Amino acid sequence: MRTIVVSFALTVFAGSMVAQSPAADHTYTSAADVQALMAKAKKDRKPDEANFSQPLLTLAPYRANMEYRAVLGTFSVHPKEAEVFYVIDGAGTLVTGGKLVNQTETKGGGLSGTSVEGGTSRQVSKGDFFIVPENTPHGFSTISQTLVLMTLHVPRPVPGAAH
Repeated sequence: MRTIVVSFALTVFAGSMVAQSPAADHTYTSAADVQALMAKAKKDRKPDEANFSQPLLTLAPYRANMEYRAVLGTFSVHPKEAEVFYVIDGAGTLVTGGKLVNQTETKGGGLSGTSVEGGTSRQVSKGDFFIVPENTPHGFSTISQTLVLMTLHVPRPVPGAAH
């Protein structure tokens, strides 16, 4: 009985330590978990919300998110990280390169804009992979079927910056 009580106490203590950790690693997400996240996004996304993002995996400094995009949103530039995409479901037109229109700085030090001038358009759909290098404007100009994406932000050194 004493062993059971001690084991229970250690389990509760360990669980509370994990719960208190603000940056706990999350290194596995099952297909069932992805389906549940998709259902949650469909249910909880506000009608005008362009991107409903939820974490899939985290292992500092990396993070993979599931992005649920039912309507068009802004275009982005990430100065210090490349972004890898996998299309879980849906279809749309990806635009990369060119120049951001109506550019503003975001909280995280990136840039946002209403569109891209002079970029390259490409149709993407379920099963496609693509990577957007750092400092490259990117976004979707059309969404023909709700896009569900896995995005992985990959920190990369800024050329010319001191290390």
